[in-house]
Amino acid sequence: MLPFIILTGCNVSTSAHPPAAVHAPSEGELPFSPVVRVGPTLYLSGQIGTTGMNPPTLASGGIDGETRQTMENIKSVLAKNGATMDDIVKCTVMMADMREWPAMNVVYASYFPKHKPARSAFAAAGLALGARVEIECLAYRP
Repeated sequence: MLPFIILTGCNVSTSAHPPAAVHAPSEGELPFSPVVRVGPTLYLSGQIGTTGMNPPTLASGGIDGETRQTMENIKSVLAKNGATMDDIVKCTVMMADMREWPAMNVVYASYFPKHKPARSAFAAAGLALGARVEIECLAYRP
């Protein structure tokens, strides 16, 4: 068996096995974990701007309200796992309508006053529950 190599900053370590994945419990009957930790990295599932779970309801206020609630949902997942927005290193933004990009960007940027994570974005033909935006993130928390 080849050793598993872990790159952390400037340090390289080897191990016979990769770090174990720790899955957060699913919320309700959803078929996925809201976050999975592998070593110091948190892989967050995509978040949309819902409030509550019974039933999940999209936040009001169009793209502004949905983006703000999406970011608050991301903050909540991070907080439950000992991390903050400052720990985010990469986000992927999926949007129902790229014409709303400027308005989404204003709200999104307000959540990163200290640093700007790497980011990718693309348009989607449809998002869960008819959402206007979905954002997934990677965070690094040693």
